[in-house]
Formats: sequence, structure tokens, C-alpha cells
Amino acid sequence: MDAKGQFAADVVRRLRAAGFETYLAGGCVRDRLLGREPGDYDVATAAPPEAVRKLFRRTVGVGAAFGVMLVLEDDYQFEVATFRSDDAYIDGRRPTAVHWGSAEKDAQRRDFTINALFQDPESGEVIDFVGGRADLRAGLVRAIGDADARIKEDRLRMLRAVRFAARFDFAIAPDTMVAIRAAAPSVTDMAAERIGDEIVKMLTEGRAKRAFALLDETGLLPIVLPEIAAMHGVDQTPDHHPEGDVWAHTLLLLDQIPAGAAETLALGCLLHDVAKPVTIERRDDGRITFYGHTDRGAEMAVEIVQRLKRSRETWERVHYLVKNHLRLVSAPEMRLSTLKRMLAEGAFDELLHLARIDALASSGDLQFVLFCERRRAELAAEVKPPRLLSGRDLMAMGFEPGPDLGQSLRALETAQLEGEVTTREEAERWVRQRRGSPT
Repeated sequence: MDAKGQFAADVVRRLRAAGFETYLAGGCVRDRLLGREPGDYDVATAAPPEAVRKLFRRTVGVGAAFGVMLVLEDDYQFEVATFRSDDAYIDGRRPTAVHWGSAEKDAQRRDFTINALFQDPESGEVIDFVGGRADLRAGLVRAIGDADARIKEDRLRMLRAVRFAARFDFAIAPDTMVAIRAAAPSVTDMAAERIGDEIVKMLTEGRAKRAFALLDETGLLPIVLPEIAAMHGVDQTPDHHPEGDVWAHTLLLLDQIPAGAAETLALGCLLHDVAKPVTIERRDDGRITFYGHTDRGAEMAVEIVQRLKRSRETWERVHYLVKNHLRLVSAPEMRLSTLKRMLAEGAFDELLHLARIDALASSGDLQFVLFCERRRAELAAEVKPPRLLSGRDLMAMGFEPGPDLGQSLRALETAQLEGEVTTREEAERWVRQRRGSPT
């Protein structure tokens, strides 16, 4: 057990020493049984929130009304939840009331059997009231009890079922799959932020292709991301895209997103061809074109990322990636100054990564990617050289503030990137010769 796990075990021991039945609970137990290192450790206890607050020096009542306290130990925090049972859910997210109860009742109100296990951190004994260990062995994500009821309690459970099945390469149990398909149209009856969080997790946990195949299979995809569902059957010219239609191509990109990838790269991969279904044209010679799909796609990507309530920084980056994902194709023909400017862009590394993934998911031709990588290494010291003259320098030479001054600075930067000027003296001479000597 890692350091965080040791602190979690200490939390359990302290609650037990005070006379309260207490266990590690939920995902950390599941992950340990699967041989994975848990990212977080949650604790379930018979202690009511007031008792938890008294027993630990630093606590935060993040959901005290629902029996949930954060216990802060060293640099770690642990969610400590009181055993409870829930009354009816009327808002598709929270129960109208909760009642402190037993470990068994607490397990039965959770979402999936594999997430409802308890464990004694000292003996390693697993307490299983719902058949979670059997489902772990069988590789199944199964709702506890009545699957329809579990989903009505919280619509997010549909997306969580998909995410867990993808993450662990499990199947969704038949009864749970039937319930999800039936309830899929209601998935948007919750805050968009919650949907966005789940989609981003699916994209960045290392099993994005499987997650999106399951979103499609469950009927959730056309509800949460209709623009992606529209990629089905959108043919592409076979010589450039032997892999098939836009949906098949996008799944191949998703398959290459590594676990822990930035959400901007992941969303860029998902959305890079989002406008192809609305820009497709079939020519008389049989060729298929998607003119303008990068510009239109960038606009659509912003709309989608905003709809998922991601940050401004995220949608601005995704806009850049989608708009420019084919730009590297022109790199060998670019003027040297244009190439250097592109190589110096703050998001270029991510664009290069996307271009590589895009190429590998289609023709496999990496020549443009390799060209940019080679030229970036060769020009490393030149792609963003220090400015030779400032606006103040030009005004000291007689330029008036305004558009002409800005244009002169831009032109001088281009000359510097092209290698025409390399020193301050050459820059001053270049400005006077090329722009005329202002009076």
C-alpha cells in the first residue's frame, strides 16, 4: 500500500478505536482487487458526521447533510461517508432524505456492484453484500438491484457504466444495458458540466475508442454528441482514407490517445473532422471532398466544448487544433518565416501530436510530420529570436504611432526570420531602405 493508502488505513483505525465500524470503500477496493494502484481512497463508517469532525483535527463538511466529510491528513484528503440509506430521488441526482444505517444498506444504495465493496485495510478481508467480487471476476459492470431504478436515481450512472466498462475492458451486464438504452434520451436531464466531466474522463483514461464504441452501442452517443454520431456512413476517398468512413477514422484516432493525455489533445482528436458530415460533396469523377471542414469544424468544436462546459482556455486550444490540423501538409512549401512562426506557436507540440495520430489513423504517411520535427530541431535557436527593434526604437527613428508602425515591426520580424537581418544595425538599415526614411 502506498503512502496515501497508509494514511487512509490510519483514518480507518482511528474511527474503529472510537468504536465505529469502518472500512475502505468503493473504487479503491475495486482497484486493489484488480491489481491497480488506487488514485483515491474513500472510507465508509458508522460514525455520524459530528463524530468524524470531533475525531480529526482538519475536516471539511463537503456534504455533511448526506453524511460526507473530507478528512485532511498530511498532504492528502479522504472522503469519509457515514453508512446510509436513501429516500426517493426526485431531481435525478440527490435523494430527498438520507438515514444513517448499516454497511449492507449503504452498499445497496450505491451504483454498481463493483463499486460497492468494503475492505478491512489491516486483514485484507473484503465485505461484499451485492456480488461485486463475482462481477469483477466475470468482467461485468452491473447496476445494483433494479437497474432502471438505479438510473432514475442518477442519470449520470449511464455514462459512468460506459466509462467503467471501457476503463477495465469489461462488458455491461445485459439488464443494465437494457436499462441504459431505454433511459438514454433522458441523459441530458442533468447539468451539462457532469456530462462534460464524464466525456473528458472517457477520452483521457486510455480507452477512448472502447468508450465511444459503447456510447454508440448504448444509444447515448446521438444524445450527448449528435455531431459525432453523424460521422457514421460519411464516406471518404479510399486512397487517402483506406480505413473507412469518418466514424471509423475517428475511432482509430481515439485508440491512440494515451492515458493521462491533456483534455485539449483528446477533444482535438475527437472533433478534428466534426464538420465532414456537413461539408461532404461528391464529385462527378467519384471523388469525395470536404472543402472548408477545418474552418467550419473549428466553429462547431467551440460550440460543442462550450456545451460541455469546459473552460475558455480549453475551447480556444481545441479551436486552434481543429482549424490547423491539416496545416502541416503545407509545411515543406512554406516561406521560412512562415514555417518558423508556426513552429514557435505555443500549441504547436499538441498540433504536431494530433497530426501524427491523424496520419497513422488514415494513410500512415508521416512525411509532413517528420519534416516539421526535423526542421524544428534544425531551427531550434531561430524559431523565436529576440526582437532586434521595438516600437519605441521605430518612434525614435521618426515613425508615428499607428498601423504603419505595427506593419513595419511585422515586416522586420519576417526579414529576421528569413535571415535577411541578424543585427540591430542591419535592422535599422533595413527599415530605412525598405520602408523609407520617415521625416
